[in-house]
Amino acid sequence: MAKTLFDKVWDAHVVKQLEGNIDVLYIDRHLIHEVTSPQAFAELEKRNLPLFRKEQMVATPDHNVPTENQHLPIRDALSKHQVDTLIKNCEKFNVELYGLGHPFQGIVHVIGPELGVTLPGRTMVCGDSHTSTHGAFGAIAFGIGTSQVAQVMASQCLLQTRPKTMRITVDGELAKGVLAKDIILYIIAQLTAAGGTGYFVEYAGSAIESLSMEARMTICNMSIEMGARGGMIAPDQTTFDYIEGREFAPHGEDFEKALAYWKTLKTDEGAKFDKEYNFNAADIAPMITYGTNPGMGIKINDKVPEKLGEGNQDSFRKSLDYMGFGPGESLLGKEVNWVFIGSCTNSRIEDLRIVADYVKGKKKADGVNAMIVPGSKQVEKQAIEEGLDKVLMEAGFVLREPGCSACLGMNEDKVPAGEYCVSTSNRNFEGRQGPGARTLLASPLVAAITAVEGKIVDITKHLN
Repeated sequence: MAKTLFDKVWDAHVVKQLEGNIDVLYIDRHLIHEVTSPQAFAELEKRNLPLFRKEQMVATPDHNVPTENQHLPIRDALSKHQVDTLIKNCEKFNVELYGLGHPFQGIVHVIGPELGVTLPGRTMVCGDSHTSTHGAFGAIAFGIGTSQVAQVMASQCLLQTRPKTMRITVDGELAKGVLAKDIILYIIAQLTAAGGTGYFVEYAGSAIESLSMEARMTICNMSIEMGARGGMIAPDQTTFDYIEGREFAPHGEDFEKALAYWKTLKTDEGAKFDKEYNFNAADIAPMITYGTNPGMGIKINDKVPEKLGEGNQDSFRKSLDYMGFGPGESLLGKEVNWVFIGSCTNSRIEDLRIVADYVKGKKKADGVNAMIVPGSKQVEKQAIEEGLDKVLMEAGFVLREPGCSACLGMNEDKVPAGEYCVSTSNRNFEGRQGPGARTLLASPLVAAITAVEGKIVDITKHLN
């Protein structure tokens, strides 16, 4: 029987099928950080349970860490407590930790791929919704709750109901200035923030296949923002070239054996999906959000809609009131005080190169706070080796140290209330970047141009 990519990976990991359409699913890699692991470790201690397979865990602090002076003690008391608790738990349970200052430290969804921990055909979980990032490699990766974190720690398995499958195909050639972030913001705007609820999504088509691994990770990262359980892209030569030679990837003969299996991980011809959508790449333009969920996005030259489809108009108006926008308004010319380039969505070396390439020889606008936060120590090191730090500094940008940073208001990098931030992160919820902060999601290129101009502009006029 013809199988989808999802079916092949899922079926290979089912330990046992239970009544009620529930599967016992084996988990190959478990990623942990300081926010959702403390309660899980406490649960193991409370029930006197051992850690089942610590060698299949990857631990690093990312959400709460400061992005300046990481060699100094953390000033925020809550952040310090959470990071210290992770350190103590990893010592107690003998889990290797890539802590602050370690050359492998970084955002958990950035270090997994760059270290070769993320591989095609694996099942991967983390107590973080954007675990879907790793699906770019043809892995089944999804976020889990704290009680499930404890479940994986104790058994290396999860009880899961098999999700439905969806394929989103994007064919054709992308226009100049259109990046992966624009593709996924466009898709979510078309399908809404709930359009993928209950589904695992496979992205396919010539436009997807043309993307780098960094770009594919951006696409899969935001699958969760349309309610999907996760996202996947079939591995191909681009995937294999990215993986080969990485720290924990297979090497030599083991790599060749793994490669033979990875090449089988593609949807069979004739395989059925529960739902399918098709998009033309030529219809996609540079995007920006105007509201308080990632589905409220428009082409940067379009106007805020008069109403939100058939959705709740009260919540639509509430969202516009929070953002300070009106129906039918253009965002062009809107002044912006903050630009944030980072997060597990857009903090890889490719993202930093895009920004540096545009701002070279330019200066950011007066009054704009431009933060660039690499996703890992390895990205930071590579940026410095390539001289990107100097280009960014000369343009007035600040290259900080790795962490989740201003993606979410859990650390020191917050956007002040009422101010606008063009952000390459994944969520624009009320207060996501700090109480009262107003977030406009966009690509690294849109963010870089906004920082230089000090306002939202038609970026197509700035690309020559």
